Amino acid sequence: MRPVVLDVIGYELNAQEKEVLAHPLVAGVILFTRNFFDIQQLKELVGQIRLYARKEIIIAVDHEGGRVQRFREGFTLLPSAGALLQHSSVQEAKVLAYASGWIMSSELIACDIDFSFAPVLDINGISDVIGNRSFAPRPEQVTEIATAYLDAMQATGMASTGKHFPGHGSVKADSHVALPIDSRSMTDIFNQDIVPFKALIEQGALTAVMPSHVVYDQCDDQPAGFSTYWLQTILRQQLGFSGVIISDDLSMHGASFVGDHVSRAHNALDAGCDLILACNDSEAAISILDALNIPKIQDSRAVQQMRYQGNNVSLPLQKNPIWIENHQKLMQFAERI
Repeated sequence: MRPVVLDVIGYELNAQEKEVLAHPLVAGVILFTRNFFDIQQLKELVGQIRLYARKEIIIAVDHEGGRVQRFREGFTLLPSAGALLQHSSVQEAKVLAYASGWIMSSELIACDIDFSFAPVLDINGISDVIGNRSFAPRPEQVTEIATAYLDAMQATGMASTGKHFPGHGSVKADSHVALPIDSRSMTDIFNQDIVPFKALIEQGALTAVMPSHVVYDQCDDQPAGFSTYWLQTILRQQLGFSGVIISDDLSMHGASFVGDHVSRAHNALDAGCDLILACNDSEAAISILDALNIPKIQDSRAVQQMRYQGNNVSLPLQKNPIWIENHQKLMQFAERI
């Protein structure tokens, strides 16, 4: 297996990054706003990453819409997931969710980016960091609208990532800067937060799942991303999920509960993660690569599942009738709100 997904610093690769990308344990790269100047530069950076990796590699980004959209100039400005239902009926929100999913996917695919870490399946509760990144305040609404979004991703051939399992919406603390603790009962979590994950797994709609850096202390004493209870007993066995499990960023404060970066990497992999994100700390990422002892390097199932393999989007997009139709829907919605 090749488990490590890391980041790069700027608009082009530096000498160290070119060397690190060729490491046999590197599975992919996650891009950020700091990596984007314009579309042409982005395509050149993606090409450099694929060249210097010297193997099949996945390239990803957080490109949900609203405040979490890393690339803007030259891309369609996507509405936040929560804005859809806030300003329309459930039925119209589903149409707009499909348009958002198709536009997001097709515009990234046109830049040779494999996938966005989307959609957010959290319930819109009290979390500051989730907020309007969630589709709705009720689980059945999240499931219904997210299904339309995922249908669009599937139509373009892009892999999907449901996050943040088993649910981050009911704790106020932000796991980027704190360790949130959710003290609700197991019954409450299963009757609320897990409902969209369960339904979409049953539909076969999710390629990957990203667990949260939240402790659900009535169920287990480990954050979900480091918990065999959540990843093995619940996600794999009880819910029957057979896809890819991707850790949230190991540099987030919510992961520090487990120890240093190397300990976090070992614990996430031991708990059941297939891919681990090591971002915003290049020295930590290198320390993880140096410390992991995975004796047999082979074709990674996780990389194969997340890599864009299709030819479902005709280019250039501006002449693609499906892009034109969905783009117009989103522009009309933006004017309305």
